[in-house]
This record gives sequence, C-alpha cells and structure tokens, in this order.
Amino acid sequence: MRRRHELSDVEWVRLEPLLPPRKAGKQRRDDRQVINGIIWKLTTGAPWRDLPERYGPWQTVYTRFRRWTLSGIWERLLAAVQRRADAAGQLDWTVHFVDGTVIRAHQHAAGAKGGTRRPRRWARARAASRRRSTSEPRAAASR
Repeated sequence: MRRRHELSDVEWVRLEPLLPPRKAGKQRRDDRQVINGIIWKLTTGAPWRDLPERYGPWQTVYTRFRRWTLSGIWERLLAAVQRRADAAGQLDWTVHFVDGTVIRAHQHAAGAKGGTRRPRRWARARAASRRRSTSEPRAAASR
C-alpha cells in the first residue's frame, strides 16, 4: 500500500536507474526507503528526529540526504527527469510560474538611510581625551 508522501511503483521504476550505483563493501539501506523518508521530511517540515521508524534511523536518512545534496546528485536527478519528460513531450516550456508571495516589512523598515554609519561627535571627543581612571597608581604620594 502506498502511503501519502511516498513514491509510487511507477515513479520508483523511472527513478531507480538514475540513482548512483551501490559501492562494494558495507551494504547501505534500501534507496527507496530512504528517499521516501526524505520526501516525508521535506513535505511535512517535521524535524529529522521525528521521522517515522518505517523509513529507518533518522540519522541514516539525514546523512544520505546531506551527502547527495553536497555531491549534486539531486540536481542530476532533476535534470535527468526533466530531459526524459521533455523528450516524451510532457513539458510545456511556454508556461512559467512566478511566486506571488508578499512579505510585509515592519513600518519602520521603509525609507531608512543606507551607507556606513559615521561615529558621533561625543565618541571622537572621548577617544581624543586623556584617560582618567581611579584605579591607576598615582605618580606622587602625598606626605
């Protein structure tokens, strides 16, 4: 049974050949299980530690996600899927979407002066004056 945030069998058949080959040595956790865990995490927005046990240890899923992100595997997967869909005529490149989200700034955020801040006059005057500290030893003791 397919769960809500998981790959279907058809999606998995298309994606599996594009994944990096398994290296000899220590056997890694099932790719489909880990990818389903990554999809669950990214779609729900939950913390990694809240990953359901059916996807395996959260540390394993996170490590695979992180390594594949740093090595560019996700970008290569997206490019390969786009190439296949484009070759099959499933993409319409004339349609573009723009995010219309509006983020309001605080009322005081608009119209502020930019540039570097100049030191205030009193700061310059203090820097030029002689230090006066009561903890410094006195030069002449009164007798």
